[in-house]
Amino acid sequence: MRTSTVQIFKTARRLLTGAHASHELAGEMQQLSMQRPLIVTDRGVSEAGIIDTIKEQLQQAGITELEIFAAINAEPEMAVVKACRQLFVEKSCDGIVAIGGGSAMDTGKAVAVYAGDDRPLVELFGEEQVRPRRYPLICMPTTAGTGSEVTNISILADTAAQLKKGIVSNELLPDVAIVAPELTLSCPPSVTAASGIDALVHAVESYLSNFATALTQPYSLAAVRKIKANLVRAYENPECMQAREEMATASLMAGLAFGNAGVGAVHALAYPLGGRYHLSHGLSNAMMFVPVMRWNQSSCPEQFVELAKAFGAPDSIQTMAAGDFVIAQIKELCEAVNIPSTLRTFDIPESELPELAVAASGVTRLLRNNPRELSLNDIEAIYREAY
Repeated sequence: MRTSTVQIFKTARRLLTGAHASHELAGEMQQLSMQRPLIVTDRGVSEAGIIDTIKEQLQQAGITELEIFAAINAEPEMAVVKACRQLFVEKSCDGIVAIGGGSAMDTGKAVAVYAGDDRPLVELFGEEQVRPRRYPLICMPTTAGTGSEVTNISILADTAAQLKKGIVSNELLPDVAIVAPELTLSCPPSVTAASGIDALVHAVESYLSNFATALTQPYSLAAVRKIKANLVRAYENPECMQAREEMATASLMAGLAFGNAGVGAVHALAYPLGGRYHLSHGLSNAMMFVPVMRWNQSSCPEQFVELAKAFGAPDSIQTMAAGDFVIAQIKELCEAVNIPSTLRTFDIPESELPELAVAASGVTRLLRNNPRELSLNDIEAIYREAY
């Protein structure tokens, strides 16, 4: 854990949560003087009727001029961000409302900073490479998993490099985040599963991060407890509003934690899987979760004791048993929501594992957060374990 006495906690500037929080959107837009918004979403959310409901609410509040961009891919690509920006500029929009999963929110966040910048998009990648944001931004998640609504990062796919890259800046923190569990009711079970495991990865990795603090770790552990208690309920009973609300809160808590403490090797090794094979972010993380935790458990045994307790272990659990307990709980949850357990399930050639290791070793922004260092050979060994 970081020992500095100076701790900075970043999140959206305004946060609304709870059942029916989505009804507050029009009022929040008016507070931001947003009259011609671009709604950034995806086809699945649009076809579920969520956007129609939002439009009706906005029209009743007198906001009748709006544009919709619904061409978001499962993993947002740079070309999609450029197309979204072009629509924003052509239609003279004055703000962005991102409604969807992580892909929609990451796209919306990127466009919010890119719309007022005439540089090539590639120059925005990295840490604090963007200029001050000129347009207001509201994020509304429709999945319980990514936590993007409260983080300062946008992850995009660079198809040429076959790798995911991040725009990292506090300018990406939304003006308003609205976490409304009713928006997650339309999630199909597979999305509920993958996004739920994604949230669990965020919670666990942020807890173990070298940059975790006394402010972030309680959020991490609370998220673990809620996901353990509610993910299977939400997966098996999609209409259960209580389970949906608990998962939405868990995802938010995990987002608050990793948005400040960072994530580690699970994400670093997952990025090339998404970039090369177009696995969803949640599935990519799930594939690497257990082998990376097995690698990490010897480096921070005391933290694994606390994680084990959050997963339901008795307070008397011993240090030597805690890591194995956590890993068993992760495997059990993944199996309960039908998450595949091996890379070969996705027809990834074993011969390409060394190339994946090279790509992952370059994700130093995340690897530096991991509690145990990984060499190139270590990374390849973890991929082979996951295969």
